[in-house]
Amino acid sequence: MADTGGSGFPLLMLHGSSNCKEVFLPQLESPLAERYRLIALDLLGHGQSANAEYPGPAYTLTGFAESAADVVAALGVKRMAVFGWSLGGHIAIEMLARQPIIAGLMLTGTPPIAPGPLGMLRGFQAHWDMLLASKEHFTERDVARFHHLCFGDHGSTEMLGAIARADGRVRAIAVNGMMRGDGADQKRTVETAEVPIAMVNGEHEPIVRLGYIDGLDYQTLWDGRCHVIAGAAHAPFLERPEVFNALLNRFIANAESYRQPVPIVLPRSA
Repeated sequence: MADTGGSGFPLLMLHGSSNCKEVFLPQLESPLAERYRLIALDLLGHGQSANAEYPGPAYTLTGFAESAADVVAALGVKRMAVFGWSLGGHIAIEMLARQPIIAGLMLTGTPPIAPGPLGMLRGFQAHWDMLLASKEHFTERDVARFHHLCFGDHGSTEMLGAIARADGRVRAIAVNGMMRGDGADQKRTVETAEVPIAMVNGEHEPIVRLGYIDGLDYQTLWDGRCHVIAGAAHAPFLERPEVFNALLNRFIANAESYRQPVPIVLPRSA
């Protein structure tokens, strides 16, 4: 786990499938770490975290959300913003449905989908490389293809190693669970959220249907629009960190100061 510490408002960062916390180095090693407490963990089956002893429940969105909540509770975090990328975004939405301590949610490369296969078809693009997202056993060629899907030309040997190291059962279990509709209704959770929801994606996003993202019925969409970062694809926080970090800085500050509106109760007429 990476924890920059300090007294700044906490931000939990959740990485994507078959990746690791080091994907967030452009944030962890930026001035953001001087202003906020940035927390990035390796999900079970990834990076320096162990593979799950009981992968069936642990590698579902619910299982990941519960384990991430346990980590932040152990750190003494009482209120925080969350940034989720790809699979990490789906886990973050699951946390939002369960954890009242979340003050704001930023999603990248994550379509908040309704349960079941139809929801997935509406939110995700359909092409051959997408089949890798649920493939348990990777060949060397699969590792390279998945690396390119995630990062295009902005990857690294470290990220290749992270993909090769990841427990492939995560891909099979997590995606199959989403197909079954396990966990919260993510579309409804995001559309009815009472905290700021920031949508930040790359212009050339290869996995998510940006039209679907734009068409959701948000109640608390941050800035009143979905942000698209020019020249970036699935990982804009890595590909265009100077642009992304400026948005993230402003979002964390807004989430920290956000207060839910108090409903107005009109007196009953006599």
